[in-house]
Amino acid sequence: MNFNSKAFNALKISEFRNYTLARLFITLGTQMQAVIVGWQIYQITKDPFSLGLIGLAEAIPSILTALISGHIVDTSDRKKILMSSFILMFFCSSSLLFISTDIVSFVTDYKVISIYSIIFISGIARGFSMPSAFALLGQIIPKDLYPNAISWNTTTWQIGAVAGPAIGGLMYGYFGVTISYISVVSMAFIAILLISTISKKTVPDITGGNTLKERLSAGIKFVFANKIILSAMSLDMFAVLFGGAVAMLPVYAGEILSAGAEGLGMLRAAPSVGAVLMALFLTHKPPTSNAGRNLLLCVAGFGLCIIGFGLSHSFILSLLLLALSGMFDSVSVVIRQTIIQLKTPENMKGRVSAVNSIFIGSSNEIGAFESGLAAKIMGVVPSVIFGGLMTLVVVTVVFFASPSLRKLKL
Repeated sequence: MNFNSKAFNALKISEFRNYTLARLFITLGTQMQAVIVGWQIYQITKDPFSLGLIGLAEAIPSILTALISGHIVDTSDRKKILMSSFILMFFCSSSLLFISTDIVSFVTDYKVISIYSIIFISGIARGFSMPSAFALLGQIIPKDLYPNAISWNTTTWQIGAVAGPAIGGLMYGYFGVTISYISVVSMAFIAILLISTISKKTVPDITGGNTLKERLSAGIKFVFANKIILSAMSLDMFAVLFGGAVAMLPVYAGEILSAGAEGLGMLRAAPSVGAVLMALFLTHKPPTSNAGRNLLLCVAGFGLCIIGFGLSHSFILSLLLLALSGMFDSVSVVIRQTIIQLKTPENMKGRVSAVNSIFIGSSNEIGAFESGLAAKIMGVVPSVIFGGLMTLVVVTVVFFASPSLRKLKL
């Protein structure tokens, strides 16, 4: 492998390496925690709808804090905000560890409610971590390296998303909940140490109005005024919203595919295995030529994979379809993040990223809720197929409604 290749230019910057490693460890922790919490809740309740409520518990605070967090990111030290959000995640994981040890009888009696409450608080942390991480990346990397850096950042995130669910499922299955949560807490602590090595960055001059209300709404106005950014965000938002089959994986692992906790970890990791392979390829071949067309095709491919997964009763076929869906999603992420980084002014990145987190980030959790609700009404398998079909409908609508995105080349 030629490490002098242009594909490794971003990794030659030491602060970017520490940044991506921090993202790796926090992702490992959060993905492990998602598997542990999902399996724990489902074992207690045996209700698919309770899995959807986990996503809703995290999405609500993330949405509520988005605009104010974006404003704070644009007016403060982005490194400190990111590190503070990681610290809050550390305390949330520590609290889940405490609850799971059954030390206090009150907590044991109200374990499900206690878990939902902690997930709610972690949603606040995520509401600040997403815009601060996005904005800090733009200050670490020069603009000409954005596509390369975003590809590596996506790769690193996906590696964590591959290993995290697998490790979480295996550890839960073989070592129990306590050891699993101790590992999650350790991952968060390492991420905090890595972010602490990044130097303080200059705070950009704030724009967007004279009053707090005007500055808070500036990000929304900017996104809705930029049709390409708006179309890209909308496309991914609705695709993720309706394609949230991941929330139903505990049901598939436990009842449809008979794979158990270990199989759940593999199913959760499968999309990210495909995403890692694709993201590594994209470090050499960025998808910037015909970016709009590529984005639409890949989201459509994602929807078809979700339909296939919903129909599958084979564990191996389900793994392959989820891996393929991850490949399509990886291209979508790189294109969308590159569009936003290149077309957003430095002093607006926190607020625009906050709007993006409302569009995209929280749609993962709301999509989990939608999947849980649809499964309650329609049944698990029909709900997953319905989500894939709706993804194809969204792609069709955006294709005809947004010619500027369809023809976009970066």
